[in-house]
Amino acid sequence: MAYALRPYLTFPGTAREALEFYRSIFGGELTVHTFASFHALPEGSASGDKVMHADLVTEFFTLHASDAIPEMPEPVRFGENVNLSLMGEGADALEELTVAFEKLGDGGRVTMPLALQMWGDHYGALVDRFGTAWMVDVHVPGDDV
Repeated sequence: MAYALRPYLTFPGTAREALEFYRSIFGGELTVHTFASFHALPEGSASGDKVMHADLVTEFFTLHASDAIPEMPEPVRFGENVNLSLMGEGADALEELTVAFEKLGDGGRVTMPLALQMWGDHYGALVDRFGTAWMVDVHVPGDDV
């Protein structure tokens, strides 16, 4: 079984700045992808330069982050800007985390069904019946878009 639990932070347009600040403190490697780099918004969108996904990988932990943008289907409110992210690799992890996603969603609310996405991973998001926000992201080699 190959998956890990990682915090995923959402910022009001300051994800890049926040992760650069965290990197200045903890070190590590920062990778930033914008909405424009993933072609997730129409060309010329005002939110194109905002962070769709970023990783700060340090020796001891990994932080993931993104920016909330007006085009998102649900607003992000301060205090509700942290998700628990289950990230995995391979078909076994996809099978196991699909089951976990379904169980976590029982009595909760799926905000994005678990499905193959434009960046090549299987991704889904939900809020469980206790109000905890979860994200599942699994890369399965060969399932690339």
